[in-house]
Amino acid sequence: MKKRSFAATVVAMGLVLIPGVHAKTLEDVLKEKGVITEEDYKEVTRSKPLNYKPGKGFTLTSADEKFQLSLGGRLQTRYTFTDADDNGTSRDSNKIEVKRMKFWLNGYAYTKDLTYLLQVDFVQGGSSKLLEHAYLNYRFVDEAQVLAGQTKVPFGRQWLNSSGSQQFVDRSTASDMFRPGYEAGVKVHGAVAGGIATYELGYYGGAGQSTFRTSNDNAYAARITANPFGKMAYAEGDLDQSEKPLLSVGANYYRNTLQKSTATAFETNNVTLAGSTGWLGKGIGTFTTGEKIDINGYGVDAAFKWLGASAQAEYLLGQADGHTSDKTLRAHGFYAQAGYCIIPKKLELAFRYSFVDPNRDKANDQQVDTQGAVSYYFNKHNLKLQGDITNSHDQSKGRTDDMIYRLQAQVIF
Repeated sequence: MKKRSFAATVVAMGLVLIPGVHAKTLEDVLKEKGVITEEDYKEVTRSKPLNYKPGKGFTLTSADEKFQLSLGGRLQTRYTFTDADDNGTSRDSNKIEVKRMKFWLNGYAYTKDLTYLLQVDFVQGGSSKLLEHAYLNYRFVDEAQVLAGQTKVPFGRQWLNSSGSQQFVDRSTASDMFRPGYEAGVKVHGAVAGGIATYELGYYGGAGQSTFRTSNDNAYAARITANPFGKMAYAEGDLDQSEKPLLSVGANYYRNTLQKSTATAFETNNVTLAGSTGWLGKGIGTFTTGEKIDINGYGVDAAFKWLGASAQAEYLLGQADGHTSDKTLRAHGFYAQAGYCIIPKKLELAFRYSFVDPNRDKANDQQVDTQGAVSYYFNKHNLKLQGDITNSHDQSKGRTDDMIYRLQAQVIF
């Protein structure tokens, strides 16, 4: 007994003296050193009222374990320099910004099957985009769960992956142009056979993030994935150095109806694809003011990870049909990216190609981004420094080629 106590004391002192060990709890280290058994570890961690885990935040658990609350956050600070093409109308520019400052509360109540999440982005303070996630989720079994509230509309692999778990400083232009955004609604979802397959079926108000309408028009979304070698996380890059190959293949569908309320806006621009940078928003002039437009979106994607190497790609389609003008707007886009950890779990190089044609019946409006990135992970995505360089070729601006340089630091706590 004295030997065990002495060993525990030595290990505890090591937590203070050895750099980097502080990321682990005392119980984690004691278990790894064999000082305590697996049963002891489970008992201690089970009854611990306050805990902290990097990336998960601070967690409070009631004595009877019927309630749990975790508090976490994410900060991204970014520097961007744009070297504008001399043939274009834009000028060189640079800016320093807090790109995201998010806080969240999540946990369970009364039973571990009833979970919740509340997340806000203070950078969007004062706007309808302040509130992002706000939902309850009840798990009957892993294969059948019901979520009610506001969350991401399940359309697109890169969109569903957190902005804090990207290989590049941010998502691709293709993903941003086609994503619906956040929406309040009800979703049925589940994971089959331990994650070999997943599905999501959602019914939403259709007006977008923190926005509501009283019409009978609503939005629908569906997504399925197949993961033949086992469940694979959406987080980009293979920072876990997967010992076996992992593959995920997905497909999604989105349906909505929006009314063009003015010459330059829909009844809501909070559906991201209908905003000024979305494929539908860019083509708003196709339709007449006052008419309703049916929107259909389709997408397929695939991702792969193995031994520090990773790759993923998506192909996205959009079509909008006017009720009275009988006009149709068709768009498509895709991206493909790959990365490799040249220093396992620490230093990664990545390359991405993104293409978008927001109106397939219009010439000279395509955008092509060619990007390279380098990322250093101090603690996976929880603490990292990223830089990327983009050659953005935009035909709508007179076939300009702007060079964009970005550097971003991120901490998740």
